[in-house]
Amino acid sequence: MVVSRPDIAFAIGVLSQFIQNPGPAHWQALKQVIVYLGATKGLWLTFGRQSKTLVQGFCDADWAGQKRRHSISGYLYHFGHGAISWSSKKQLIIALSSTEAEYIAQTHATKEAIWLQAFLDEICRPLNRPMMINCNNQGVIALAKDNKFHSQTKHIDLRYHFIWEAVDDKKINVSYIPTDENVSDILTKALPRVKFQHFVEMLGMRVEGKKGI
Repeated sequence: MVVSRPDIAFAIGVLSQFIQNPGPAHWQALKQVIVYLGATKGLWLTFGRQSKTLVQGFCDADWAGQKRRHSISGYLYHFGHGAISWSSKKQLIIALSSTEAEYIAQTHATKEAIWLQAFLDEICRPLNRPMMINCNNQGVIALAKDNKFHSQTKHIDLRYHFIWEAVDDKKINVSYIPTDENVSDILTKALPRVKFQHFVEMLGMRVEGKKGI
């Protein structure tokens, strides 16, 4: 999952929460993951094909979807059409709204974006524009670009507010994307089969030897 299979990141993240005290349900879920990996062992991450944006990110959160109401943050970054960095993690605090949950997820995505910018500057070439992060929550986009909602968000830990500075410094740009095209959704929750397969293709995963996805 860490190296080459972002498509199982959410499942592994949830199962990892029960390592110390697993039950029969967790064992059955683990076997399903193993069966899935066996059936899709021909999938490879690919990085070819042209793209207008060298690197772009996707960010999402599943608000209060866990048993104790912690949200799941998910983000990933594409290099061309292939995923190069991804994360699916339970948030440490309980978000009071879907916008807050998405805002916290956006913060983690922004930190990764800044690191990727520095990394690419060293090994490739400096990016000539802010790194794009796509999300499906208009409230988060408004918060990232303007602190006019401060009265509703002042309870949020200050460490999550550095997005304003990153946007103001033109290190990142936050853009809206419809939920059905937000590939990071695969990192935050269980999805119907058709939607899951659609996002697996969007990750840049294809069967070895086939042209395209």
